[in-house]
Amino acid sequence: MSHTFSADEILEMAEQIEKNGAAFYRESAESVEDTEARKFLQQLARMEDNHLKTFASMRTQLSDKEKESPTFDPNNEVNLYLGSLADTKVFFEKEIDTSSLREIYKAAILAEKDSIAFYIGLKELVPDYLGKDKLDNIIKEEMRHIKILNDKLIDLEK
Repeated sequence: MSHTFSADEILEMAEQIEKNGAAFYRESAESVEDTEARKFLQQLARMEDNHLKTFASMRTQLSDKEKESPTFDPNNEVNLYLGSLADTKVFFEKEIDTSSLREIYKAAILAEKDSIAFYIGLKELVPDYLGKDKLDNIIKEEMRHIKILNDKLIDLEK
């Protein structure tokens, strides 16, 4: 089944990815005893919150035409599909041993990589006036998250 999504729908999916990411980091922070690791995970959650605000702001700037779905969808199935895709592709819900920093960092690295791939694709659909440069900044920050998470993982394995 092929779908064509509106800019509004794509940005809505991006918002859901960021919500999921922030929730993952907050849940992980609550499960670890190491104070430094907890603060680090809480900082990542706040960064995801900022990304969410960016995407929400971009959505408010959309014209009515850009909000229209190009797919006939009387039962709102596209939004259900988008929500499901955002929940399963990035920061997906699966069993992660959140008592293990190693597993938390590995899962976070994978999710950050998936979000980067999604945002690179999203960039092609976002007009310049909506803030394509904001997407570039988010992608760079997600890349930085991977570097930091990888460094933390290496430190754990020493």
